[in-house]
Amino acid sequence: MKIQIDPHTLERAEERGANEAEIRDVIETGSLIEAKHGRLGKAKVYPFNQTRGGRFYEQKRVEVIYTTGEDPVITVTVYAFYGKWEE
Repeated sequence: MKIQIDPHTLERAEERGANEAEIRDVIETGSLIEAKHGRLGKAKVYPFNQTRGGRFYEQKRVEVIYTTGEDPVITVTVYAFYGKWEE
């Protein structure tokens, strides 16, 4: 599967604490999530065990919103959330 990462997505990833490798991994191996406006979404939880914004977090959930026709998958944006989701 060919993945085209939009520059906007990379900017948001940097601001939110995600990276290009995670974006690609989420699209390839993440779980489907609901997205608006006819777009698709996938999410994946990663171990984090670091401090961000002065607080310690065990995990990071990366969500990627994207569109697809035949080829390539084109990213729209990425979100990163910090907390604990899995035991």
